[in-house]
Amino acid sequence: MKFDEVIGQQDAKQRLVKMVADGRVPHAMLFSGPQGCGKMALAMAFASYLLCANRHDGDSCGECPQCAMTRKWAHPDLHFSFPVIKPKGASADQKPASDDFIRDWYTLLDKGPYFTIEQWLDVMGAESQQAIMTVREADLLTHKLSLRSSQGGYKVSLIWLPERMHESTANKLLKLIEEPPSQTVFLLVSENPAALLETIRSRTQLFAMTRIGIEDVEKALVEKRGVDAEAAHRIARFSEGSWLKALDALDAGSENHEFLNDFMQMTRMSFTRNVAGMTQWSLNVTKYGREKQRRMLNYFVRMIRESFVYNFHIPDLSYMSLEEENFVRRFAPYVNELNVIQLAENMTKAGEDIGRNANARMVFFDVALQTTVLLRAKA
Repeated sequence: MKFDEVIGQQDAKQRLVKMVADGRVPHAMLFSGPQGCGKMALAMAFASYLLCANRHDGDSCGECPQCAMTRKWAHPDLHFSFPVIKPKGASADQKPASDDFIRDWYTLLDKGPYFTIEQWLDVMGAESQQAIMTVREADLLTHKLSLRSSQGGYKVSLIWLPERMHESTANKLLKLIEEPPSQTVFLLVSENPAALLETIRSRTQLFAMTRIGIEDVEKALVEKRGVDAEAAHRIARFSEGSWLKALDALDAGSENHEFLNDFMQMTRMSFTRNVAGMTQWSLNVTKYGREKQRRMLNYFVRMIRESFVYNFHIPDLSYMSLEEENFVRRFAPYVNELNVIQLAENMTKAGEDIGRNANARMVFFDVALQTTVLLRAKA
């Protein structure tokens, strides 16, 4: 993968190229930034750049044998680590690792470098399982990196979502980073760096990224997706600099459409004090896996924010699809200074409770009950 395939992020690309030109490539880097900004895409392009034998014009050549292998994810000196689930039919004591799902991983990468943990879980068929990195992952990586570089250059370990490591895995990775094998570069791509061990964070160089420029999103929608200029402009603004959100907005049957219906049902049942309806709604959403439940609650928080902001009648502050705006136009008057913070905090806390494996039905019914009281607060 080349830098020119990464959407926007020109400044970030130039910083990486300069590191190589100056001979100051850190042995461990932590890529962080908002979801959809292209962290994984940029890390993959940087890995290709490091492994390329004929870099020029600030990018990998795309033609040398190393680039040919990298393009097919077959370069022997590029090692991927990522969170996985226990394979079907595995014994109770079996520790899964990336190698168990490597073909599925390559299938996902072939669709593009912009994806979420939810999409990866779907590819693995996770259902309600949560993906982690076990200690076996660290053992396998230690063995791989102990071998000499087959091409005589860098060995690159690209670790996606290291915050999902088991504690024992993180401690073994820490040892690797503290005493890295010769010519090894660790590229950690994280959605939540704060969840990493402090000792790991302190031994990596943070590479912070910002959101993609709205103009870059708009341009990519037109050039890569064939979207007409007017639609591309609206979607780009709605995306808030996230290519993932832009792609989601293109999908008429997107998950956001489903979440909007869930939000409308919950708020209507809550406002009318329809306890039976709230009970049934709570039961319906418990059928989602826990990861999807948390995404839904994050969506609810965004809709609360959009509803509150809508009351100020400043279009430049609004980032909604037309369908969302049609609902918010009617719902916004019930979100005000007295309840907006508590509404958002209740839903945020519910997401945290779900992450701790709380009883989902009780959590969602409690959210609906609290919303019943809060929506009647008068500003």
